[in-house]
Amino acid sequence: MEATNLMRYYSLLEKLIVELTEQDGKMDLHVIYDLLTEICKMFGISKGSSCFYQTLSHERNGDGVEMVCYDSGEESRVEMHIRILTKVMAVVTCTAYMPVNAPSLSEEDRRRLDLVMRIVLGSVSRIRLQRAVEQYAFHDDKGYRNMRAFLRMLGRMNETKSLGGSVAVNYNLRHFSLVNQEIGRIAGDVVMRNHFEGLVSLIGDTGTVCRMGGDNFVLICGKEKIDAVVNYLTETPVIYEPNQHKRILISASAGVFPIPESFVLHDPGQIMDKIISSLQAARSGGKERIVYFHSTMIADKEHAKRIQQRFPDALRNEEFQVYYQPKIDILTGELAGAEALCRWFRKGRMICPNEFIPILEETTDICRLDFYMLDHVCRDIRRWLDAGKQAVRVSVNLSRKHMMDIDLLQSIIEIIDRHRVPHQYIEIELTETTTDVEFRDLKRVVGGLQQAGIYTSVDDFGIGYSSLNLISEIPWNVLKVDRSFLPGDEDDRRSNRSIMFKYVVGMAKALGMECIAEGVETERQLEVLRNNRCELAQGFLFDHPLTVHEFESRLNGHLYAVENAAAKKQ
Repeated sequence: MEATNLMRYYSLLEKLIVELTEQDGKMDLHVIYDLLTEICKMFGISKGSSCFYQTLSHERNGDGVEMVCYDSGEESRVEMHIRILTKVMAVVTCTAYMPVNAPSLSEEDRRRLDLVMRIVLGSVSRIRLQRAVEQYAFHDDKGYRNMRAFLRMLGRMNETKSLGGSVAVNYNLRHFSLVNQEIGRIAGDVVMRNHFEGLVSLIGDTGTVCRMGGDNFVLICGKEKIDAVVNYLTETPVIYEPNQHKRILISASAGVFPIPESFVLHDPGQIMDKIISSLQAARSGGKERIVYFHSTMIADKEHAKRIQQRFPDALRNEEFQVYYQPKIDILTGELAGAEALCRWFRKGRMICPNEFIPILEETTDICRLDFYMLDHVCRDIRRWLDAGKQAVRVSVNLSRKHMMDIDLLQSIIEIIDRHRVPHQYIEIELTETTTDVEFRDLKRVVGGLQQAGIYTSVDDFGIGYSSLNLISEIPWNVLKVDRSFLPGDEDDRRSNRSIMFKYVVGMAKALGMECIAEGVETERQLEVLRNNRCELAQGFLFDHPLTVHEFESRLNGHLYAVENAAAKKQ
């Protein structure tokens, strides 16, 4: 290489190194490509390229990312090829091609070109590895931005003082398992991706959308976007087969936290706690599916934490007591059974069930309480039998949380048999399910209890999503009609509730099930039961939930004045 070209070579090399080692990472690829093009022409190179493979397997399969810095389009041959295997087992190659008829480079030129190629390799390796780290660290296995990406965005916005005035949202796609069931998992994945991309497009560069896992997501956006975001989350059609114009309506439950203008982030929990609490409120079964954060939610969360912390000691100390609400045969006034209800007494105060049951249902603590209740009911029944009292069948509620327990059936039978209670005195009360997976488990458990001679009842019938399948495919003994179906005093025979109650009772009896109405409070409702041949009733018209000692006084022939129950109540 002539002296003039040599000086030009070192000048280009110096500029290339400067461009490839920009401290802020903002390299100008056009400048780099121009420099490499000049260097290629200087050495007579017809094409120069580099390729990055994430793994050795990718290299074997030819699955890499190629960068061509210069290509004259001439027919070429390989002049030099360098391959580097990095410490993380990624592979980077750099190849220089010469025209087919051109002479090979001298040893000196080969050393100089080798230096350029290794500088390029080092840079490509660094850039590509940085991108790989970015992908692995801030994206999940499906390619969605993950929680690390969300927390990083919060940090960046906090540093630039743009966090205040933004809006953070935690949302869950409602009943997405049913979407997968209806259109298939592959199409379901397309729906989730398209729904996600729709939100990304909607909020633009004002924020980001990230996936927490499953069908749970978080996002942050400018406050000017929140109305559009809420409308989108409330319900939006999502295309999953564009060629056939197939689409499906997707809705979400969401917790929303408008971040105050003066907000300063010290810990991500300042935002995450608020949007998670709001989402829990949105998913709690109320009418509102989009819930905005308010300060009482933090107090509710602290209350829930205290309940969960106190629960183990309360269970060991037997602070939970069984109350029995009688079930009455309205034709004879006889005590036909009872429902076991839980009451918590702590330091002389009764904690209402709605203060602790929903909290325990958030974890498997509710399962421990259910088994505790079953154990104490069996203990009471055994005592009544040993004392010569006329025991009745008692129903014990089991949470839906038990459905994931493959040993549930054995656990129930073990508790009953440990107290030597005849199986016909126990009725296991289960609620309707919300998914087909739970439905299959419920069917298995009820079938097993039936075979063991243990009664089963479906609670709150009529308020789930699969009521007809529930009673057509599962062999229940008892159907409890939810109080929302029981006509009130203002309903006549032509009201919707009266008609629905009539046919629910008729259907249950035609299927060979006992039918009991809960929430009976008036003589008019009692008359409705008689007119529809629903012989069993439970409610304040007859008795409030009773302590075990009060209930024991109702055993052995106690009769309720069913002809004048209202007068008795007064």
